[in-house]
Amino acid sequence: MNQVKRHVETKFIHGSQRVAAGSGAVNTPIYLSSTFHQNSFDSFGPFDYSRSGNPTRQALEDKIAELENGTRGFAFASGMAAISSALLLLSAGDHVLVTGDVYGGTYRFVSEVLKRYQINHTFVDMTDLDETARAIQSNTKAIYIETPSNPCMNITDLAGLVKIAKANNCLTFVDNTFMTPLYQNPLEHGADIVLHSATKFLSGHSDVIAGLAVTRDESLGEKLAFIQNSFGAILGAQDSYLLLQGIKTLGARLNQSSQSAQVLVDYLNAHPLIEKVYYPGLTSHPGHTIHQRQAKGAGAVFSFQLPNREIAKAFVEHVQIPVFAVSLGAVESILSYPTTMSHAAMPQEEREKRGITDGLLRFSVGLEYTNDLIADFHQALQAAKKHVGISISV
Repeated sequence: MNQVKRHVETKFIHGSQRVAAGSGAVNTPIYLSSTFHQNSFDSFGPFDYSRSGNPTRQALEDKIAELENGTRGFAFASGMAAISSALLLLSAGDHVLVTGDVYGGTYRFVSEVLKRYQINHTFVDMTDLDETARAIQSNTKAIYIETPSNPCMNITDLAGLVKIAKANNCLTFVDNTFMTPLYQNPLEHGADIVLHSATKFLSGHSDVIAGLAVTRDESLGEKLAFIQNSFGAILGAQDSYLLLQGIKTLGARLNQSSQSAQVLVDYLNAHPLIEKVYYPGLTSHPGHTIHQRQAKGAGAVFSFQLPNREIAKAFVEHVQIPVFAVSLGAVESILSYPTTMSHAAMPQEEREKRGITDGLLRFSVGLEYTNDLIADFHQALQAAKKHVGISISV
């Protein structure tokens, strides 16, 4: 039988594992077993202890490797466990370049944990390839990228940066959480490892904490497999199953949320109380052209700048539909305040250098009816304006 070409939306549901072998079950079984009987004294089967491998987790790892067009997939206990494990491929004396406005948890790990093991770092504006190239040192072994970055949605030219990395014998790690395999495949641009906080869009239901990684080549995959098994921060079978279920609906969820995001962004961009909107779908957004070239969509996350903390606080206290919480990428819209949430680990001076001011809010668009979100934003902005006594015609 000829193999029909499958688009990624179909692979989310079926992929190479259509049904469970033997039973024909359409859902991957949950193997709640810590250990596995071995039939031979001299040679073990594919699974022996669930830290080293579990059939349910293996199905998930195979799935993400297929979706990212990589060789090996890995499922971890959290997004930070995936990121930390990838960075543990480095050794004492090495140096890593990191996206300047990186996620706060990554900032904390790089600046406070890696340095204890004599792994040095430099934060750099990766929208500027010349600046990035100049920051490379003789001992630079890896370049860590977020594109779009969190929370200001800065765009890095993946192909351009990979070219610089290869010329300097550096690995490239790319956090692809915001775009997912639906909209962006960093390995196709030459990246070496792609990382996900699968807690977000891949899961999509605010019920799983998980991280995923995919390597481009088998050799690097073997090295990361050793770290995964040694470090032990693996994803359990139950959460692996839930994540597989979440991935099945990713295409429908993210496409709808992204469409709503563009409508909301257009509304906010025209609102007189909003100082700035950060979203790669805006033609005015720096990096818009580069993003269009390397991604298939603008995504469902954006940030917007209110004049100050007082107005941001008033807006948050009056908005009704979204939950006010950490995280993103769920069926429910999530409003976050980076200063005290995602980037609380970053000192104020460092936050402000990166544009993360006290008036900045990040919004992850869920699956609510778009016009309901618009109406809610409108009344919350009106209430915030009145609360602080601003006279603006809206």
